[in-house]
Amino acid sequence: MPFGNIGIGGLILILIIALIIFGPSKLPELGRAFGRTLSEFKGATQGLMNGDDENGKKEDAPQTAAAATKQQG
Repeated sequence: MPFGNIGIGGLILILIIALIIFGPSKLPELGRAFGRTLSEFKGATQGLMNGDDENGKKEDAPQTAAAATKQQG
């Protein structure tokens, strides 16, 4: 079942179950951890799409043999 079809009633039910399981004192902490995880995932996927390496730097495009020869000579 896709998450797009949950609706308001389903979200309220999930929130009530989370309150019962984790208690009200843990929910803000869990929300922050979930938010950090989502932002790291988003940054990593954008980095992959843009060709960035793990450190956030752009990777150099691989040089062809002809381009490397031009630079040397």
